[in-house]
Amino acid sequence: MGKFIRGKRSISLVVTFIFLGFVLIAGSNMASAKSAREIDISVDVALDEFAQQVKGGKEFLKSAKGVLVFPSVIKAGIGIGGEYGEGALRIGGKTVDYYNTAAASIGFQLGAQSKRVIIVFMENEALKKFRGSEGWEAGVDGSVALITLGTGGSIDTNNIKDPIIGFVFGNKGLMYNLTLEGSKYTKIVR
Repeated sequence: MGKFIRGKRSISLVVTFIFLGFVLIAGSNMASAKSAREIDISVDVALDEFAQQVKGGKEFLKSAKGVLVFPSVIKAGIGIGGEYGEGALRIGGKTVDYYNTAAASIGFQLGAQSKRVIIVFMENEALKKFRGSEGWEAGVDGSVALITLGTGGSIDTNNIKDPIIGFVFGNKGLMYNLTLEGSKYTKIVR
């Protein structure tokens, strides 16, 4: 019985430390919230990198009804994980709103990573539904089709028929085997 109680205490301490770590991370993110100008500059850089890494990417984005860009989404976890990032929605090349993204996960995970997320709205109805929501969740309020690149790093626009398309980039380019399901997007004031 004593070992069982000590085991529960150890688990409780680990969970408490993880929770406190996330509170500190979240608190530091809020304290260092970026200004509109900082977000816009980061979005410009992310879109330039997208155009350089994806053949036909710049032309593809021109056909979009709206583009939601998160230049840096930080994910960290030790068994329990979370992610957070701030970005901008652009329509016609101009920022119209600012958003944050947040998600939580449970399972085998250890460490931290940063990624860039670009979500492309191909249809006006999908964009309108997104903008009209109080907190839009991928996989619940709308499905986001993640794209992998064809040969030569190009987008096969003939096969893209989904209303919402997602791209996730790491330090070494487009990342595979990821999902955006469960990520929540909320409008913020900057």
